[in-house]
Amino acid sequence: MTLLSPTAVDDAGAREAAAASAFLALPPDPALDAAARLVAVYGTGALRLERIAAAAAIDEAGLRARFGSDRHLREALEQRFADSFVARVRAAMDQCRDGDWSGRLRAWVRTAVTAYLEQVALHDALFHDAHGNGYDRQAWQDNPVIDQLVELLEGGIAARVWAAPDPRMTAVIFFSAMHGAVDRAIACGDAQAPPDEPRHRLVRTLLGHCERSVQWWTRF
Repeated sequence: MTLLSPTAVDDAGAREAAAASAFLALPPDPALDAAARLVAVYGTGALRLERIAAAAAIDEAGLRARFGSDRHLREALEQRFADSFVARVRAAMDQCRDGDWSGRLRAWVRTAVTAYLEQVALHDALFHDAHGNGYDRQAWQDNPVIDQLVELLEGGIAARVWAAPDPRMTAVIFFSAMHGAVDRAIACGDAQAPPDEPRHRLVRTLLGHCERSVQWWTRF
């Protein structure tokens, strides 16, 4: 049996620590929490039921009865990642007072950027692994993060604060802008560079784009 080696030994500890905090917005799940830590360090090659059972100190037969296969385990982990992301963003938005739609949009942008940056190793292993599922165009339609944005936009539209002819398309554009802006910051090294000004600038730029997009239509 060939042993898996960490993709980046120097930051393996940091990756594992980040993954350990990935699902704090959700109730504990020993199996999937252990899977997240392994995937963040070793990639999706570590998604084997026997390895997860050993890492979580649980019975492999029970794990196999729950998930059935390594593929189903991966799908469950992807869903847990998305659920945690949505729950974390919702908690931030819920800190805003009732009717503060601009505040809720700012909370969405700030929290989405922070959550993505903090969990980039786990995110990339799950959703961009070259040996994984490949590009999934349907993910732009069946995406709980985009669904959450649609709900936010429709709320602001109903309150006559915003206007957008197609809330779901607008949500897809906002999500794509956030994803692309964070990816650029990571590629340039800006996201981790001290001080935090590059990250703040990224958030301000995204906020400006999003706020102008939903206000622009009120002229017509």
